[in-house]
Order: sequence, then C-alpha cells, then structure tokens
Amino acid sequence: MKPKLSRIFTSGKTLILAYDQGLEHGPTDFNDKNVDPQYIIDIAKKGKFNALAVQKGIAEKYPVGKVPLILKLNGKTRLVKGEPYSPILCTVNEAVKLGASAVGYTIYIGSAYEAKMFSDFEQIEREAHNKGLPVIVWMYPRGKSIKNELSRETLAYAARVSLELGADIVKMKYNGNPNDLRWIIKSAGKTKVVIAGGTQVEPSRFLKEVSDVMKSGAAGLAIGRNVWQHPTPLKMAQALKAIISQNKTPAQAIKFLQ
Repeated sequence: MKPKLSRIFTSGKTLILAYDQGLEHGPTDFNDKNVDPQYIIDIAKKGKFNALAVQKGIAEKYPVGKVPLILKLNGKTRLVKGEPYSPILCTVNEAVKLGASAVGYTIYIGSAYEAKMFSDFEQIEREAHNKGLPVIVWMYPRGKSIKNELSRETLAYAARVSLELGADIVKMKYNGNPNDLRWIIKSAGKTKVVIAGGTQVEPSRFLKEVSDVMKSGAAGLAIGRNVWQHPTPLKMAQALKAIISQNKTPAQAIKFLQ
C-alpha cells in the first residue's frame, strides 16, 4: 500500500512539532509549562502544525485529538555511554491503534550497532507500508567511527542511506551551509528531507536558518525547543509557517514575534 504522505504534508511542505526530547534528554529541556504534554498538544492544535512527534507513553496518556500523530517507535536515554543503539519500544500495530498518521525510527549510522538498527528498521518499514503509513527515519551519524557528524560527506552519506533503506522522509541535522544542504538533499533522491530544529537559538538567527533550509530544497522542519521554549510559541509557529508555506523572508516572518 502506498504511504499516505498527504496526512502530514500541505502542498508538499511540512512543519512538525517534536516532543520526544523527554526520553532522549531527560527533563532538562523543560520548564514548569512545557513539562506538561498537554501544553505541547495545545500548541500543536492552535498552531496548526502538520503533525506532532512523540513517544508511545505520551500518545497513550495524552490523546492528541485531530493533530496528526507521528509515533516514535524506538528511543534511548543519554545516560548510557559508548556506541549508541536505540531499541524498538513500540510496534506498528500499536501505532495504528493509537491513530498514528506516520511512524518514526532513529538510526545512528556509523554506530557499531548499525546493522541491528538497519534490520529493525526494515521490519518496521515493511509493516508500516503494508498499512499505508509513511516512515520517517531520524538519521544521525554517531559512534567512534564518525569523525565529524556534520560534515558534508557524512550528512550526504546519511541522506543516501535513508533513500537506499526506503525511508519516505529523513529527519537530519543542518550544518549551517546551504550549499552542503543542496547536495545532501540531492543525495536523498525522492526521500523527503526534513531538518531538525536543534537547541534554542536567537529568533532572528533561527528564522534566517529556516529560510536558508527551505531555499535549499528541504521539505520542511521538525522543531521542538525553538517553539515550545519560546515565550510566545504560537507566534513562533506563525513565523515559521510564513517562511515554509508562504515563502516570506526572515524579515517579514519576524514581525509575527514583535
């Protein structure tokens, strides 16, 4: 069955609100407001995000309603050192029962456990596509064999692996170089490239990076902290959509924050 990308895309673009940081980072990213999953769900609803990405515990205990759900099927903490491995925590069938519009899976390419994660991913991809669910791979170069995880060559390799494995969408980091990103996106072929938001930065700088990312050919962004750590997250959502969906400049978009 062909994956239904239209569930989480509008006119070929997407803006995903990411809230899987609690497992990956612990509560260090949170304050008294955004530690509450319901607060994030309300932002996703009112901000009209294309989707909300969470782990299964959040989806089970905090129904997201009409917000398209991307369910992360694997994860790990930051407490274990050494070669990274992210085990399966949720099945495709569970994702379907929770009403997911897509599923996500992290691969640490370059890790000593790369082969295991590839094998797990292939199983998930097969099951998800049989049910018409798009598969998003969080593709992060990690491990002692990776010398520079943000180099043009490493990121382009990661993008190509995403295509070769059959991912519908790849979520990747941006190294700040638009020329590099154009090559990375070309390397991904028909796999859509979505850029991760990363740690919170000054808004004008962040919106400039978003503009550069979209001009380079990305299909959108998956952003967490730069939205729900912002004092006015709904205004930030408006600014982002102005760039992603309306081709506004950073100078035009930042007016939503003023």
